[in-house]
Amino acid sequence: MSLPDRVIEALRCSVCAEPVSLTGRTLRCERRHAFDLARQGYVNLLHARIPAGTADTAPMVDARAAFLSSGAYAPLAEAVAAAGSAPGLIIDAGAGPGYYLSRVLDEAPDAVGLALDVSAIALRRAARAHARLGAAVWNLWEPWPVADEVASVVLDVFSPRNAAEFHRVLAPGGKLVVASPLPGHLAELGDLVLAVDSRKEERLEAALGGLFVRESAAEVVRTQPFSAAQVRDVVAMGPAGFHLDRDGRRERLEAAAGRDVTLAVSVSTWRKR
Repeated sequence: MSLPDRVIEALRCSVCAEPVSLTGRTLRCERRHAFDLARQGYVNLLHARIPAGTADTAPMVDARAAFLSSGAYAPLAEAVAAAGSAPGLIIDAGAGPGYYLSRVLDEAPDAVGLALDVSAIALRRAARAHARLGAAVWNLWEPWPVADEVASVVLDVFSPRNAAEFHRVLAPGGKLVVASPLPGHLAELGDLVLAVDSRKEERLEAALGGLFVRESAAEVVRTQPFSAAQVRDVVAMGPAGFHLDRDGRRERLEAAAGRDVTLAVSVSTWRKR
């Protein structure tokens, strides 16, 4: 597997910011910085180690892939796909295994996707999630190895929000699609998952409002029974996945099996100021 041409054109060397080209299985810039493609098709552009606990681990990625494939978040994926469908380059910031980006690409036959994530383990799956998808390992809080104004859409689904980079890489008229949890999201699972800040929407506006104007917002809310496997996976795929052996979490996780659980997410669309 390799990277789509449109993705290669958009990428920049993470050392010197020069354009890159693909020769064989290696991305190179004119200054001879080189980055080899992994056999799964993604490229790791990091040149510094990241702190422990930053990237999703293999068990967390496995749990996320299993949970998403169960269809529990299918209504959210449909809402993201409806909001994010557009021709051109679609960048998913914090793409994980590529679940949401691949759904958007299904709705946008003239689009190509770039999955960015700090977890190489997650991008092994993302690189194979869709034929028109390329994947690159990167820390989203750092300036992205992506050219200016090349994206028609940026997706951010439960991921870090680097508003300045969103704004820089979006083309004029481009849109940002953000999915963020609402109060009540997964509330039945208690402290097995992170509580949603009641001021989250206010904080979102504060983070993005200086560079973007919110155009629309839709709420995806439903309550449904989660199987034992779904409960286990939705907890293990998040930040709690780093701490499942603490404070009796595994015992409480088993006790939550079969419980009705609420999905409550806002999907908002923003335009560049």
